[in-house]
Amino acid sequence: MLYAVLNALHVLAIVLWVGGMAFAILCLRPAAQVLEPPQRLPLMRDALGRFFAVVTGAIVVTLVTGLWMIGRVAKATVQAGGSFTLPVDWLVMTVLGLLMMVIFGVLRLGPFRRMQRAVQASEWPAAADALARVRQLVHVNAALGTIVILVAVIGGAS
Repeated sequence: MLYAVLNALHVLAIVLWVGGMAFAILCLRPAAQVLEPPQRLPLMRDALGRFFAVVTGAIVVTLVTGLWMIGRVAKATVQAGGSFTLPVDWLVMTVLGLLMMVIFGVLRLGPFRRMQRAVQASEWPAAADALARVRQLVHVNAALGTIVILVAVIGGAS
């Protein structure tokens, strides 16, 4: 029962993160493009700031639940007299998930922080440049997150 609850929390955290990126890419950005920089850039700063706080929580949940589930399966396998080897799909999901977390840290502490400072100073070209870099990194993470979901679905089906 505990494993099922942790697995559900794990999946929900990932869906929240990847779904939020899809919303930002497919809905928020196109809708905000009609605004002039003095309106668009503060809106994007505020929306992304809220989203990045949610992502931080999702990362914590993903890490804790993922590590616990791997540990639980490894322990049960060893206690049953078997030898635990991380399944390939779990390995791929783990590596890509950790890479996504690193990319998130880079974008949150680098370009997003620059964007916040530029918006605060009303330096619209600098804010737009920083937002463009944030957008690039979000696109990379959205692609990686989509691969993680596909691996989870395909790996779980085999």
